[in-house]
Amino acid sequence: MWWRLIRTRAPGAVAWIRLYVGAIFLSEGVQKFLFPQALAEGRFAKAGIPFPGALAVLDGVFEIACGLLLLAGLLTRLAAVPMIVNMAGALTITKLPILWGGAGLFAGESGWWDFAHESRTDLAMLCGSIFLLTVGAGRWSLDAVLQQRLSVGPARPAGAR
Repeated sequence: MWWRLIRTRAPGAVAWIRLYVGAIFLSEGVQKFLFPQALAEGRFAKAGIPFPGALAVLDGVFEIACGLLLLAGLLTRLAAVPMIVNMAGALTITKLPILWGGAGLFAGESGWWDFAHESRTDLAMLCGSIFLLTVGAGRWSLDAVLQQRLSVGPARPAGAR
């Protein structure tokens, strides 16, 4: 099972996607604790999310932890899964109402162009997370180091079987 989580044959350039996605998740998670009324509990309550205090803290912790894992390229596929759920939830709860006529958090905004504008970062983060789930961490990652060590096995003394 662990082998499937860390296995990757993706090129080193995947590090750019990991850095982008991981840095944004890390930043957003930290900001949830720095600005709770604007970005965490207050925003969650305004959007109608139940238990806004608890879920905002949980969301912030997951964004920080998964952001760090993605930046390091450690358990990248595992870290991508909660972030896919996170982005799907954010799009559903805060962005789709814009498309449907501006109800809720973004009252007054409506239509395709407002939706496209407001959801661009969430969609990019969702696509980046799906990409990382699909291809793995890439050559320049801790997953690749673990993969190499697991496939080579422990060093044996000369003449040992």
